[in-house]
Amino acid sequence: MAATPATTVATDAFRVRGGATLHGTIRLSGAKNSALKLMAAALLSEEPLDLSEVPAIADVPVMAEVLQGLGVEVALDLQRQTCRLQATDPSWHAPADAVSRIRASLSTLGPLVARMRRARLALPGGDRIGARSIDLHLRGLAAMGAEVHQDAHGVEVHAPDLHGAMITLDFPSVGATENLVMAATLAEGTTVIDNAAREPEIQDLCRMLVAMGARIDGIGDPRIEIEGVDRLRGVAWETCPDRIEAGTYAMMAAVTGGDVVIERVRPTDLTLPLIKLRASGILVEEGAASLRVTSNGLAAVDVVTLPYPGFPTDLQPQLMVLLTQAHGTSRCTENVFESRFSFVDELARMGADVEVDGHHALIRGPSRLRGAVLAGLDVRAGAAGVMAGLIAQGETIVRDVHHIDRGYAHFVPRLQALGADIERIPDTDADA
Repeated sequence: MAATPATTVATDAFRVRGGATLHGTIRLSGAKNSALKLMAAALLSEEPLDLSEVPAIADVPVMAEVLQGLGVEVALDLQRQTCRLQATDPSWHAPADAVSRIRASLSTLGPLVARMRRARLALPGGDRIGARSIDLHLRGLAAMGAEVHQDAHGVEVHAPDLHGAMITLDFPSVGATENLVMAATLAEGTTVIDNAAREPEIQDLCRMLVAMGARIDGIGDPRIEIEGVDRLRGVAWETCPDRIEAGTYAMMAAVTGGDVVIERVRPTDLTLPLIKLRASGILVEEGAASLRVTSNGLAAVDVVTLPYPGFPTDLQPQLMVLLTQAHGTSRCTENVFESRFSFVDELARMGADVEVDGHHALIRGPSRLRGAVLAGLDVRAGAAGVMAGLIAQGETIVRDVHHIDRGYAHFVPRLQALGADIERIPDTDADA
């Protein structure tokens, strides 16, 4: 495994000085929420899987470690954004230390059950943004004939007679949909998943599986039908662009009053976010694979987070920062992760006028933000903290930036290239 991104240090911080407007062009990375699942899908075939546009984020080498622990050969080159994986003779139980560091390791469960007919997995790690149970994953596998045993240390699944099933998810869970689709590709018979998640990253995974020889109907629909096949082949595949990265940079451009062109973007993946941005007064010009974002003043809007095609919860913290600069009162309702509003306390310390009542937040603006020392609570809250620093008076320190490194490739140099006054520094107060 070669060419990993710059070493992520838990005690680093970002120092941001407000006042700059962002100008220039930025090209999107491959989607974090696709790349990690595409890597896991290598377990489904003994042939090589060649991925391109792999994002240079901290989660990718960790996922590579998980797969290497399962016996997968991994050649990772993040300077060239490529990853070649080959699971000639994989193991069925993953190393607990690597699994505990990344929640996406859970996406190895479906492929292992499909290929090996058994799997053992420790409880995965990930962001602190609320409870994310794996019950839907396990109930779906049980419906397909698997025996499931779970305890405080992890889960073990045994499925010698894995077969198709009719599965209705209680909630359109992204992770459960991905795991059950991958398990179904090599199961005996036909599996139908109702109330399936529809995110572009799931569609990317499904299209790659079809290229590998899987039979999947209903890609992008709430009802997916998978007919099991005997084997899957290797393939070369380009990771889809990161729509959350696109939304983040678009809002940063707008809130600073800048003018930024975002390349390698699929505007159709961002239909509702773009509707809301335009409703707030942001000018968005769409090209075939680009967006140009400018702003001359912001107006209040109401937003409700929902599974795709709804407004993504992963853009909610960034939107709240944007709305602190909008004229009027905005209402934000969080329906996906109950702890997303933990970022509000950080924003309020900067001078934002935000009132939380359950899963609703009222944002009154515009507010003059002041620089502060912020905790980077998770990937998206950390990026939102940087965004707030871009418009705050004085200096903002965003701590715990290892979270940001997990989701945004080359974050500091790319923002610097757009004109942001930001630098990575040691967090000398980390142990204070």
